[in-house]
Amino acid sequence: MIGKLTGKLDSIHEGGCILDVNGVGYLLSCSTKTLDRLRDTPAAARVLVETHVRQDAIVLFGFATSQERDTFTKLTSVQGVGPKVALDILSAFGPEDLAAAVRGADRAGLRQANGVGAKLADRLVTELRDWAGGIQAPSGIAVAASTAVPMPAGAEADAVSALINLGWKRPEAQAAVNRAKARLGEGAGLEGLIRDSLKELAR
Repeated sequence: MIGKLTGKLDSIHEGGCILDVNGVGYLLSCSTKTLDRLRDTPAAARVLVETHVRQDAIVLFGFATSQERDTFTKLTSVQGVGPKVALDILSAFGPEDLAAAVRGADRAGLRQANGVGAKLADRLVTELRDWAGGIQAPSGIAVAASTAVPMPAGAEADAVSALINLGWKRPEAQAAVNRAKARLGEGAGLEGLIRDSLKELAR
């Protein structure tokens, strides 16, 4: 069983990518958040892998963080959540945002993820409540908390909402805003996020 791969991003396709490991290309299914991290990593990147063996295929699911991998495993334990739906949920929310939605019983928000209807949103809120209580907000990546400039409250969420209102699906909108935020920095305002996200989506 494959648990981890270290290599360079070769190409991205719908729902995943090919990771080049010493000349061997591994086909991985990934969330958009993991794909964003791989895209922004010029050197070799470590990808955690969950291997699913079926009668007709061996499927590799790749994750940028152990928390995302653990959340994927937890999601697939919920009735009605297969691997594809789990990745769609992680593309729309990420572990911390998902936990916040579950704690707040935000069923309408959960339904924004592809493949999540009213009944499944109810199950997620019910079955993931204990798990969500143990998930804390991230302490920050690569930027020390003492030096980071706080992002205006709600700016990221408002940018995502604006893109959805313009016709984009939540996973696409969230991924574009994440990339815009990474480029503009934590102090980015709403107008800048929307403008940069639209440029990202137009590519």
